[in-house]
Amino acid sequence: MPERRKKKNLKSTKHAAAKKPKKTAKVAKVKKVKKAKKVSAEKPTKGSLTVHDMKGKNLESFPLDPLFQGDEVNTDVIYQAVLMYQAGEREGSASTLDRGHVRGGGKKPWKQKGTGQARHGSRRSPIWRGGGVTFGPMPRDYSYSIPKEMKRRAVVEVVKDKVLNDKLVLVNQLELAAPKTKLVAELLEVFKLQKPLILVHQRSRNLELASRNIRAVSVKTAAEVNALDLASHKECLMTKAAYTGLVNRLKP
Repeated sequence: MPERRKKKNLKSTKHAAAKKPKKTAKVAKVKKVKKAKKVSAEKPTKGSLTVHDMKGKNLESFPLDPLFQGDEVNTDVIYQAVLMYQAGEREGSASTLDRGHVRGGGKKPWKQKGTGQARHGSRRSPIWRGGGVTFGPMPRDYSYSIPKEMKRRAVVEVVKDKVLNDKLVLVNQLELAAPKTKLVAELLEVFKLQKPLILVHQRSRNLELASRNIRAVSVKTAAEVNALDLASHKECLMTKAAYTGLVNRLKP
């Protein structure tokens, strides 16, 4: 009879090879955890804004209100507010004529039986040429409303997004000597603005006349601005007085 194999020889090389990947897997897990810790520790925080003059010179550092501080923006509430304002801007004037509004159809086209054709009772039927429209659009009002707290919160979140992305420019004052478009164009060139919303405390006739000839530039006051106005512009050029008025308006 052949000799019986010893127990130490029963182990194959597969068992030894299967142990090696376990060590490398543990090392990889440790590295991933370390990298995740480094990324989370490098989040920037902003607690102040720089006030400029109309020529771009830094004047002072203005404290950022806690209302606009934070690293996360609630985009859901912004979406709900923008959707509401856009729905309110729809005219809702689309209109069609159903079979009760089109002309004709008082007489039966032909008798019910004996002609060999399909039976019909009116020429105003939707399956006839010139007939009415089935379930067509009719004039309606698309506007609706969301809670006041959601409207207020949407404005806060859009301003917070502008602050986090360095799209909010604070100036001491905005006073134009004359209603000339050239003055506003020079102001946009100083701060490198492309599609700004100019936010002021009180309306100025010179500023409105000078800015209306530049595409994608709007002028609003802090008392009337909403989330759609802020979200539809890339940047926001705001006066110091408008910032103070906006904070007082948005505080709960």
